[in-house]
Amino acid sequence: MSSDSHNIKVEVKTQYIEDQSIPDQGRYIFAYAITIQNLGEVPAQLLSRHWVITDSNNKVQEVKGEGVVGEQPHLKPGEQFQYTSGTMLETPVGSMHGTYQMITDDGVQFDADIPPFTLSIPRTLH
Repeated sequence: MSSDSHNIKVEVKTQYIEDQSIPDQGRYIFAYAITIQNLGEVPAQLLSRHWVITDSNNKVQEVKGEGVVGEQPHLKPGEQFQYTSGTMLETPVGSMHGTYQMITDDGVQFDADIPPFTLSIPRTLH
């Protein structure tokens, strides 16, 4: 269900973590900083997450779990929540997208889309 009352905006910033990566062993570490903003009209709580992570070999990992970084933030209209997490790829380029499963204070469940974003080591994509 998507309407103005359930308007969750998700912004992502990514960073390649060179000092934790071992390219010779197919280990590329990326951090991503997420900002979740409630632009809707009703308070909502993030219950769980579902990520789809794809590397450039088309290897897909799915990650599902409760909350984010051990929290299930409750966002009133106008509020935002920020957190940083990370993932490992076997290739220098990949992508991620997914959904957050949310619930409003009056019990309506909905998914907030996490738009696709690219993970890439510096100087790989132009």
